[in-house]
Amino acid sequence: MDTQPVEKNISSYIIQSQEDEIKRIALELHEGVGQTLYSLYNGLQLIESAIEQPAMKGYVGEMAQMLEKSIQEIRLLAVELHPPTLITLGLLPAIKSYLKLYTSTYGVVVDLESSGEEVRISERERITLFRVCQEALANIARYADTMKVKITFKWKLGCLSILVIDEGKGFDVEKGMNQSTGLAAMRERMHLIGGKWTLSSKIGEGTTIKLDLPLV
Repeated sequence: MDTQPVEKNISSYIIQSQEDEIKRIALELHEGVGQTLYSLYNGLQLIESAIEQPAMKGYVGEMAQMLEKSIQEIRLLAVELHPPTLITLGLLPAIKSYLKLYTSTYGVVVDLESSGEEVRISERERITLFRVCQEALANIARYADTMKVKITFKWKLGCLSILVIDEGKGFDVEKGMNQSTGLAAMRERMHLIGGKWTLSSKIGEGTTIKLDLPLV
């Protein structure tokens, strides 16, 4: 008996459940915790303006600065978890927004190019492609030992191809596939939306990940 359709449905359900939970957490961080901290920040600023003693005024000012930094970190985390532009504006704007955060966090400069006429794809496909690109970039920051990456979107008739290329230290693909759950997860995500994930790497020369998604 063929169990692949059942396994595919289970995997799809698990991934969708994860995405729903990630979206909920991101929303809570932004609208719940973030807004509460912002209210406290405004309160501290008001207290600071009313204090006359220099030492206490300076102390409250430092506390307000720490709180402001925490607010920014929470906002950045919420965007990283679930960029609002991914749903409202589409895949490319979400990728561009994420790359600004990525570069400021890791110092890795990403050259993004897009050719052809962009086609609107489903929300599920957008989320999948974003997550796979996000995972690829995270791996580059952790392991590739490079400061430059290139991402290319190619919108063609009936197909979208995405290349994520780095010129880092590379790795043994067979060994990496056996040891990394992240690589397997990328491949599984693409499979669930009817796409294809291809990995090639040479030690000392870098790594290329290619995503192919049929367009209806």
